[in-house]
Parts: sequence; structure tokens; C-alpha cells
Amino acid sequence: MLHLLALVQDAAVSAEVAKEVAKNTNALLGAGIGIGLAVLGAGLGLGRIAGEASQAIARQPEAAGEIKGFAQLLAFLLEGATIVALLFALLFKLL
Repeated sequence: MLHLLALVQDAAVSAEVAKEVAKNTNALLGAGIGIGLAVLGAGLGLGRIAGEASQAIARQPEAAGEIKGFAQLLAFLLEGATIVALLFALLFKLL
């Protein structure tokens, strides 16, 4: 009878361990998706900024300085938002 009780207790412990492993796996999956989307969005955004800035400079070469400054400002803000998104994704992975 004691052997059956030990088997039931082991099954209950392994069920709790399985729940914790599943939570950790889902957290890692969510963090991976979040990081991937943040990097993908940043890449697309920077490419779009650079492309539009080069087209604007080609149309109005006399305003090249202002266009470059504005494009750099947008790129810096986009990079900052991307870093914040990556930090949040990593933070949720760790918690």
C-alpha cells in the first residue's frame, strides 16, 4: 500500500513540474516572438526612412541638410523604441 501512495505522490509532483516547464516554454516562445517582431519592425522602419530620405534629397538637393537631420532624428527615435521593446521582451522572459 505504501508503494502505491509513493507512486501517486510522485505523479502529483511531476504534474506540478510539468506545469512549470510549460509556463517557462510559453514565456520563452512569447519572448522570442516579441524580439523577432521588434527587430523586424525596426529593420523595415529604418529601410523606409533611408529610402524616403534619399528620394527627398534627390527631389530637393538644396534641402539635403534638413532632410538628413530629420531622417537621423527619426532613426534615433526608432532605435530607442526598438531597444525598449527588446528590453521588455527579455524582461518578460526572465520573469
